[in-house]
Amino acid sequence: MKRRIRLGLVGVLAFLVMLPGIVALELRMEYAGEVSGEARTRGRDAVWLGHAWVDGRKTDADVAELAKQLDGTGMRDLYVHTGPLEHDGTVPAKVHPRARWFVDAVHRVMPKVRVQAWLGDVVAPEKRPALDLEDPAARARVAASSAQVLDLGFDGIHFDFEPVRSGSRGFLAVLDDVRALTESRQKLLSIATPQIDPLPAVHRVGIALAGQGKYWSQAYFAETARRVDQVAVMSYDTAMPIESLYGGFVARQTALALEVTGDDVDLLMGLPAYWKDAVGHRGSAETVEAAVRGARLGLDRNAPGRQSFGLALYVDFTATPAHWAAYIDGWCTNQS
Repeated sequence: MKRRIRLGLVGVLAFLVMLPGIVALELRMEYAGEVSGEARTRGRDAVWLGHAWVDGRKTDADVAELAKQLDGTGMRDLYVHTGPLEHDGTVPAKVHPRARWFVDAVHRVMPKVRVQAWLGDVVAPEKRPALDLEDPAARARVAASSAQVLDLGFDGIHFDFEPVRSGSRGFLAVLDDVRALTESRQKLLSIATPQIDPLPAVHRVGIALAGQGKYWSQAYFAETARRVDQVAVMSYDTAMPIESLYGGFVARQTALALEVTGDDVDLLMGLPAYWKDAVGHRGSAETVEAAVRGARLGLDRNAPGRQSFGLALYVDFTATPAHWAAYIDGWCTNQS
């Protein structure tokens, strides 16, 4: 019996040693192959914009340049940083004094482009002090803040709360509350989400070992997606060491998200238009080119005819001409 136990433990250890290699091989395979020319922009893309657009640093000339930048792309939505929310869920009007000007300017110069107010904060229990979405009073203030910014003319609300744990009932509740508001005003509700468990229950391991859960379960992702109009997956900061593994990871994330996101919801995959060289983000690996190709592969293999799909560029103030070119050449042109 002891010998069997020892052999069993050896087998488990051998599997754990081989697991990274198995995963790497799978991701390389996800990134291999040709992409159909049909996997191109559907005109439902988005870009995150920094706070400078609403605090007085930008002018009409900047809006005109932005219009030139977006011309000929698939960009339909702008997520402009309008918060952050205070830890109690409020948002002081003084932090976005030029919000109405920006919304009006975009609607005038780019009438087909929608402007969403990007609101968010760090959240409990993983961050302290932080916004507690399990607190009904805090959720009520988040809903009131959403109404406050919609009064400025925004076309919708875009939430980015981090880090929301997989299974959080408070987050679902705030989505329900704000969805009732946005629907009553014929506005949009969208969210930025973490990545989906690349292996079953990985998020539980992170919570158990470090008190932090980087991923969501696929089931929880589905719960959030059905409550909103648009989902943007933050498919970056993956810790992938090389470009092919990162691209394969994005392809896999695209497939996992497509499996549980209804056709009535726009699904967008994030593009890392910034440089960082750290354990969680290797700039040489996490490229816009790899993310675009990975998303196209995932779309082509799993839902080639789906129209409610796009890419979301993060973020305007770090994006270089090379980043924009990679997005346009890889996603917006008619070449295969």
